[in-house]
Amino acid sequence: MLVYSGLKKDFLKSVEEDSIAEEIEETIYNKMHKKTARNEFRSWENSLEYMYKVLNDDTIPENSGIAIEYNIPQTSKRVDFIISGYGEKKDPNVIIIELKQWDKVDTVNGQDALVETFTGGAVRKVVHPSYQAWSYAAMIYDYNQNVQEGNIILHPCAFMHNYRKSNPEKLEENQYKEYVEDAPIFGRGEVYKLREFIKKSVKTGDNKEVLYDIDNGRIRPSKSLQDTINSMLKGNQEFVMLDEQKVVYEEILRVAKQCMTDLKKRTVVVKGGPGTGKTVVAINLLAKLTNEGMFVQYTSKNSAPREVYSKKLTGFKKSSVSNMFKGSGSYVDVDENVIDVILCDEAHRLNEKSGLFHNKGENQIKEIINASLCSVFFIDESQRVTLSDIGSIGEIKKWADVEDSEILEMELLSQFRCNGSDGYLAWLDDVLEIRETANHDLKDIEYDIQIVDDPNEVREIILEKNLNSHNRARMVAGYCWEWLKDGKADTNVHDIKIGDFEMSWNLSDSQPFALSDTSVNEVGCIHTSQGLEFDYVGVIIGDDMRYENGHIVTDFTKRATTDQSLKGIKKLYNENPEKALSEADEIIKNTYRTLMTRGMKGCYVYCTDKNLAEYLRECLK
Repeated sequence: MLVYSGLKKDFLKSVEEDSIAEEIEETIYNKMHKKTARNEFRSWENSLEYMYKVLNDDTIPENSGIAIEYNIPQTSKRVDFIISGYGEKKDPNVIIIELKQWDKVDTVNGQDALVETFTGGAVRKVVHPSYQAWSYAAMIYDYNQNVQEGNIILHPCAFMHNYRKSNPEKLEENQYKEYVEDAPIFGRGEVYKLREFIKKSVKTGDNKEVLYDIDNGRIRPSKSLQDTINSMLKGNQEFVMLDEQKVVYEEILRVAKQCMTDLKKRTVVVKGGPGTGKTVVAINLLAKLTNEGMFVQYTSKNSAPREVYSKKLTGFKKSSVSNMFKGSGSYVDVDENVIDVILCDEAHRLNEKSGLFHNKGENQIKEIINASLCSVFFIDESQRVTLSDIGSIGEIKKWADVEDSEILEMELLSQFRCNGSDGYLAWLDDVLEIRETANHDLKDIEYDIQIVDDPNEVREIILEKNLNSHNRARMVAGYCWEWLKDGKADTNVHDIKIGDFEMSWNLSDSQPFALSDTSVNEVGCIHTSQGLEFDYVGVIIGDDMRYENGHIVTDFTKRATTDQSLKGIKKLYNENPEKALSEADEIIKNTYRTLMTRGMKGCYVYCTDKNLAEYLRECLK
């Protein structure tokens, strides 16, 4: 949607009259019914003065099209500034400019396309401006039929008008090279360079014709995107579906096609425990439905599965496939039914509110159902691991009814983790006193679980297993040790100390924990391992779970203060101790159940509480 559009001469006139910010604000309110924050209003006043400097050149045609805050269809993302026109051969060209007011930026080593700067009142990690501009251009090309068929050429770039480049420039280092090559950066004092970049592609004006074509393009995945994701899945054994996975896949495929035919809203709930193949089904649906010409997105609250599976598909190479993977808070401002299918993985982790401060939107479940014609929720209610997790089958049904969406339920029963046996999972539920089962021991179950007396032994086992399993063994732990701020990027700063055993939590500036070649030397927590699987997992159970007087006892006071999983539990305890203890008990047990089911072939456990270790060892006999 074009929020503000005009010709270059109109834009220059509005800036000269100091009315441009008011015009954009009024248009956004009229078209999107949104009020503009003061800081955003001031950013327009500041940044658009610089764009006036850039465009104040007679050789840039007066009737070139100008769009400001272009809302990419089917998303809540807005492109800061667009210039349209024709090239030497009358080919349609569009310059996409990401405007940044940052004056200081630091690089982030090891994590793809991230930088660090002061924004939103604090120093935060954000995407590199070149990546942002490139990803917006990729999104427009991949899903806009008029851009594809009209051969509209998109030229993304970033203009950091307050930022003075150094020599050599750190934002153009090798780690960012592939993005900067596609979307160059222009800094303070480089108005002339940006102007020349525009003039190479815009030779004659278009009277907004190209902008009109883009704004009215039908949403359809490009053939190149379809071919790319199909080729990524072919031959990848990790995404081969088995038995019930194929049945569920085919049924959801049928439902999605039915939604596209009769335009009726439907919601599918797929229930399944650890290792039942929920994500395998979701990824295959993402590829197949995209190939069918539908606009499909995979979403999850936890970033770890998104990062891992998008990288597994792309092979760590830059690809617009990453635009198909979204956070669960992405649908706050998305209109009804604008996305054909949303595949929500790890639905038990959904929150009520979205945003950094949990103050945006009404309810993530409602927003996902509202934004899509067909919504699919993959859920395991036994994996609720924080107080803010609201995902439940009942909650999904409630909002489906509110949104007038037909509800369908399916279940994945067969376990493909833990050496093909669900007996281990039932045993865990029984011994952790989550629910009573008939599985009081592990007789006749081919799964390698050991209770060891020394965390160093767990580490040795995992290091050996990792060498022989193609980097598929990891250590994880309950969140009972503080995550030291000074050590978040240094494996030599050891957060976890037990006697002579010392290790670091997984690094915040590394590749995803599940994929990095070096993360076997760190310990993952629930937030970096949930939704993922390994061949072997070593688990450290901390003081938040013990064995006393013949029962499993949980203790939320032993959790680290840096853990946000139980945020608000002390307040709840003061108001309602019984409810607080019940909530904490469920979350702590679910956390260890989840950690102890990350290994497909084996699990090796160390308990800080010796009584718990002895109890688990007895239960193995």
